[in-house]
Amino acid sequence: MIEIEDKLLSDDIVEEYFCCNLSDCKGACCIEGDSGAPLELDEIDKIEENIDAIKPFMTAEGIASIEKDGVFTIDIDGDYTTTLVNGAECAFVFRDKGIALCSIEKAFREGVIENIKPISCHLYPIRRKKFANGMEGLNYHRWDVCKGAILNGEMKNCKVYEGVKSAIERAYGEEFYGHLTEVDRIIAAGEEEIAED
Repeated sequence: MIEIEDKLLSDDIVEEYFCCNLSDCKGACCIEGDSGAPLELDEIDKIEENIDAIKPFMTAEGIASIEKDGVFTIDIDGDYTTTLVNGAECAFVFRDKGIALCSIEKAFREGVIENIKPISCHLYPIRRKKFANGMEGLNYHRWDVCKGAILNGEMKNCKVYEGVKSAIERAYGEEFYGHLTEVDRIIAAGEEEIAED
């Protein structure tokens, strides 16, 4: 484990390779799984405040789901998550050329809302867990649908944390990201020393 500030990170975040490849997975992380995307309470507020601006980018099925159940639900673990369509894909999914994309992010990129997609989606494949002692755990989540992202990361020499740089900086700041690059550099230097021995 790596400890930076009040965060505990799995070594995989700076050692493994990952660079999202939508042309391979088609956005499967938005349509598969047993619950929606984890949400922070302030994110729920922002989605609810901006839902009229987001709806034009949603599907009819997604709109029907949130009008029936609201923009969030509570999953079996007691976490706040985005509402699903018929227990399957996220209600905020829309498709462009067969790829599942986020209507919240689309609304942001079109300049009609100020907040990008939920941080849990932005950080993926890094998953966050908050502990009672105030510490926060960051882990690399492995999933078969992301095999193409692993191969893409290896090809581009892009580590997990590098693949989600903008999300890490959004969540924790540029200085925190700088600490990750330094940890990566130290690990790489240590491996070089071992190889030379």
